[in-house]
Amino acid sequence: MTDHMPSDVLNALEAARRAKARRKSRLSVVTGTETYPILRLLPEGFTVDAADVTHLRGLVEVYEGSTLVSRCLIVASGIEGSELICRMKWSTAARATPPLDYVRDDGAPTGYLTGPSR
Repeated sequence: MTDHMPSDVLNALEAARRAKARRKSRLSVVTGTETYPILRLLPEGFTVDAADVTHLRGLVEVYEGSTLVSRCLIVASGIEGSELICRMKWSTAARATPPLDYVRDDGAPTGYLTGPSR
């Protein structure tokens, strides 16, 4: 079907598809001072628009809106079509509390009551 369409029409359709994917996604990847919207999540990574960036590698942070979701190490990226495919070596979910250095006992008190000081 697309074999008979003029190239400028195909380019306009592709640009409209990318714009729709950007508006739909609240996820973004931040590397240093640069922020790029995530188009799709994959089991081993994510995709961003290749028009924005042609190579992405290293430690990045993934945000949903303004909330940090995870930190990831990107080890490989390659362009397929109009998307930059970013593959992660590892991804660590963000936590609201700091990690514990020990195992917390379920029966341990959550606080201590003290009397008035004299």
